[in-house]
Amino acid sequence: MSLPRIGITLGDPGGIGPEIVVKSLLDTSALPPAQLVLFGDRTVLDEAERTLGKYLNCLLYDEKEDREKARISLKEVKTPLTSVKKGKAFGENGLAAFLFFEEAVQAARRGELQSIVTAPISKLSWELGGISWRGHTEYLEQFYPEAMMTFWSERLTVALLSHHVPLKEALRKVEKKNLLRFFHTLRQSMDTARPGPYEFLVAGLNPHAGEDGLLGKEEAEEIIPAIEEAKASGLPFSGPYPPDVVFRTALGHPEKIVVALYHDQGLIAFKLEAFETGVNVTLGMPFIRSSPDHGTAFDIAGKGRASHRSMAEAIRLAAELSPRSF
Repeated sequence: MSLPRIGITLGDPGGIGPEIVVKSLLDTSALPPAQLVLFGDRTVLDEAERTLGKYLNCLLYDEKEDREKARISLKEVKTPLTSVKKGKAFGENGLAAFLFFEEAVQAARRGELQSIVTAPISKLSWELGGISWRGHTEYLEQFYPEAMMTFWSERLTVALLSHHVPLKEALRKVEKKNLLRFFHTLRQSMDTARPGPYEFLVAGLNPHAGEDGLLGKEEAEEIIPAIEEAKASGLPFSGPYPPDVVFRTALGHPEKIVVALYHDQGLIAFKLEAFETGVNVTLGMPFIRSSPDHGTAFDIAGKGRASHRSMAEAIRLAAELSPRSF
């Protein structure tokens, strides 16, 4: 039986990404049956191995290799790096992290990979390196406009209507047409990645979900009409629910997915519940992209102290959700 092939990017060389990748791959008892392909620079990988005092047995990647055997291989990505600087944002690190990711995405778009797992990047490093996209999801949206950011854990799953945009811009996206398109894509993507049944709980935008218009009009004018039309077409969406209680309603019920209307509305609750084990999953594409739900942790980078639990879970989930038609 063919195993899924999963690309793993090393992330920002100055952060904890390379360390948690190496730790995850050394934790063989937690690895899924899959072919794991590292996209990175040998200099970055060597530095992470020296930090940990442990070494991977990495083969060079061959896209034609037998798909029935689990293995770990390295796809060397050319970068301008000559050394690794740790602990803060640097343009050269940002450019390297982007090149790792770009090459993995190209491989996935060619059908060589079923999933990509991305170690944490620094948005500032990307900017300093001349990269115009705010992050992974924004880059993917140029190829897949319906790409959406979701967050998965054992006890809570959250889908975001908008992600890395200023709050004023996020609020402008709360319109009936945008919500309906999002609802349809989310339902289809969830059924493809991990078939339900599911119930989608839509958070309100305003306190108390608007309090019948007393605390805001968006619920009555945009959100409720979108939910009603979705329900009329057979989609299992309900709400809007007060944002301060909807997460509690879904907690511990894997069939209940919270639809949050902007980044922090969903992520504050999610990271409080599952900071060390949660996974960011990009849906709405022909392949899966997952990542840890934390950042580069520059303050502990290079010290070998970073937990790899979220990275290991991102790899496991990427294998579980990988498309099977390959």
